[in-house]
Amino acid sequence: MSKLSTSELRGYQQICGKNGAMLVIACDQRGGMRTLLASDPQQQASISEQQLGLIKADITQYLASKASCVLVDPVCAVPQLVDDGIISRDTALLIGLDASGWDNTPEGYRLSRLAKGVDARRVRELGATGGKIMVYLRSDQPEANKHNIEILHKCIKDFSNEDLLLVVEFLTYKLDSETDEEYKAKVPELIYGGTQICLDAGSKVLKLPYPGSKQACAAITKLAGDVPWAVLSAGVDHETFLKQVEDAMSTGASGVIAGRSLWKDCISLDHNTTKSKLETVAVPRLKELQAVIQQYYKAVQKGKSASTEQVEHV
Repeated sequence: MSKLSTSELRGYQQICGKNGAMLVIACDQRGGMRTLLASDPQQQASISEQQLGLIKADITQYLASKASCVLVDPVCAVPQLVDDGIISRDTALLIGLDASGWDNTPEGYRLSRLAKGVDARRVRELGATGGKIMVYLRSDQPEANKHNIEILHKCIKDFSNEDLLLVVEFLTYKLDSETDEEYKAKVPELIYGGTQICLDAGSKVLKLPYPGSKQACAAITKLAGDVPWAVLSAGVDHETFLKQVEDAMSTGASGVIAGRSLWKDCISLDHNTTKSKLETVAVPRLKELQAVIQQYYKAVQKGKSASTEQVEHV
């Protein structure tokens, strides 16, 4: 397993709360955020990067300020969050490296893309605590992953050379040849296999989809070993996500990186509406999320430490 350097560990500590668990508010979406703001494709296309940046600023100010960290894209949200004094000095900052969307191959495989001109040095220049890279993986289709694994290796090496924290995320996806039922049955295996690919590439902190069950979460924790992993929300409803977080945290996950499940029905092109809903809807959801994390994190981590000590003693 790849071990965090002193500098990377310091960055990891900063994206965690006082209890030691990750609680990162993700708002690095662009296309997905436009879809939430307007149903008509023409209206979506008319929403500017500046408008998205203002919404991300609201999420940072009114929601992420009550968490440990915010994850934003490098296109809409920075450097304004820092330069305009929007982000609290106590809120860590992660910047996503992945470009919005993907390219398709004739076989239906998704090819991930990087945002132009954004590398580890640029992330540091923007005042961030670290970066985040997301790639698409189908661990059961090796030929689908070559391009995306190359991206992983490139980014991990770049951030290692810069001695800067990098969170690695992957998502799976359904092939055109699969039914919804066939794909759903494969999800636990795909997430387990994708996690292995990311670990083999040298990932030191992971952001992972919910693998389908408490037992599958336990398998991910065992596979990851000392590499901390956070569960992502994937836009599911809040109550569903709370149960997923409970499964993950009770079996050894190190936290949560959540976005749409908290704010998807709170954002608007009207600042006052966004502010009001973030304060009255998203913040109470965040407090419920914090309660679940607090309930399980310290006890589970203490149990893992005790287990390690027993093995070393033997």
